[in-house]
Amino acid sequence: MHISSYSPFGIEGMIVRVEVDIRRGIPGVDISGLADGAVRESRERIRAAFRNSGFSFPQDRVLVNLAPAGVRKEGAAFDLPIAVAILAASAQAPLRAECLALGELELSGRVRPVRGVLAAVSASKDAGIESFIVPEENGAEADILAEGRSAAVSSLSEAVAALRVLDATGRFPERTGPSPDPSDRRFRYGDFSDARGLGRYKRALEIAAAGGHHLLAFGVPGAGKTMLARRLPGILAPLTAEESVETTRLHSLAGALGSAAPLVSTPPFRAPHHSASAEGILGGGRGLRPGEISLAHNGVLFLDEAPEFRSNVLHSLREPVEDGGITLSRAGGKATLPADFQLLLTANPCPCGRLGKTNSTCFCSSEEVARHWRRMGAALLDRVDLRVPLAPESVRGRGIGAQEERSEAISARVRAAVEMQRERLEPFGIRRNGRIGPAQPDRLLGLDAPSKAVLAAAADKLGFSGRARASVLRVARTVADLEGSIAVRREHVLEAIQHRRYGDDPFDVLAAAEL
Repeated sequence: MHISSYSPFGIEGMIVRVEVDIRRGIPGVDISGLADGAVRESRERIRAAFRNSGFSFPQDRVLVNLAPAGVRKEGAAFDLPIAVAILAASAQAPLRAECLALGELELSGRVRPVRGVLAAVSASKDAGIESFIVPEENGAEADILAEGRSAAVSSLSEAVAALRVLDATGRFPERTGPSPDPSDRRFRYGDFSDARGLGRYKRALEIAAAGGHHLLAFGVPGAGKTMLARRLPGILAPLTAEESVETTRLHSLAGALGSAAPLVSTPPFRAPHHSASAEGILGGGRGLRPGEISLAHNGVLFLDEAPEFRSNVLHSLREPVEDGGITLSRAGGKATLPADFQLLLTANPCPCGRLGKTNSTCFCSSEEVARHWRRMGAALLDRVDLRVPLAPESVRGRGIGAQEERSEAISARVRAAVEMQRERLEPFGIRRNGRIGPAQPDRLLGLDAPSKAVLAAAADKLGFSGRARASVLRVARTVADLEGSIAVRREHVLEAIQHRRYGDDPFDVLAAAEL
């Protein structure tokens, strides 16, 4: 007798065949197939769950095999499939139809939720399995792909009852699909109108949200870097159906998916603490779980006070930022995880934060300031499209009575720009302007003759590298999209050049870029 289960590894994982054989002999349970401690301990949990659920545990020798036997099996999610297979082998439950089961058992027989249910359903459907038994808390998550052919159970007794329905009718009772996240992101993260002034910073965040561009904001403490950065989710465009499933699957594998709203419909916003390890940011562990960069897939990874993060962590971000994914190689195997995120960095100008501040003295040496910026590395900063300095003067003079634009108005422009990008970039397999590479054809960008001329002059006078030139083109394309313009005009390129520079005065940029 057998039933299917799932072993997560990276983003793919594998289907595990749980086989049970009952034979005469000294009563006991043997588990083969490279089972870890949590799987081997399931023997005692299952015995107690049988007794407390009104079932009889076989008084014979029980052999449980987890195939393929050469791959390590981890976690308590095998409790329910092993219990169901033993019940079927002892003629206490029907199991003639092929199905998949996941769930941890309590001693009382209650089924506890597990991670990776959406990935398990996806892999099962690829293998031709169409029926699923999952914990009640994971039911809505399973229905994202199960199309109502799943049974969400809260106990071992309910699992057996669901199997009887499956045996009699050939399918589980239909269930309704999950609802998207109902929370109001503007309420959760605040509104752009809460911040007074900071027009250039707000404009840069709008461009970043529209095109998926990476952004660095730096300035003295109290300038508003973090406050405004945390309001970015309020203007982001919602995910497409494909992106929602992709993002939800990663959160499910990491065990970071809530049961109240299992379908992630809004771009994730991840803000890890600067003490996070490389494994926590990049992913890894025994099962190669997704890290913060993968949990930020199709969303934002916010590193507040970026120079405070470990140098090896910051330097390791270069490849994911460039490639949109990360390949993790460990002794147990290799896995490639998606990590197409938007990087948002903030930083103080120096370790003490007083550099350039009026009526204040900075005690940092030039070497300390240089070391402060070297922690991020030139290679990572070169991949950041938008750089926003917040000078001390910009902190003062913010009009108390001034009317500030609300996130709702900015979000409307961002959504319209995102729709233009999706329509234009879909034939090229690209989602956002921030992912346009230097090798893409010029017709993808739509530069007119004056914009090409001003870009060539600026690149020559400002010493742009090939990557910097491509970055300016991407940002200019997004600026044009925000205006609803098909062509990238001269003023769009000039604004993109301004956001590429570290200087605070845009007039030197405009003068340098003139023919």
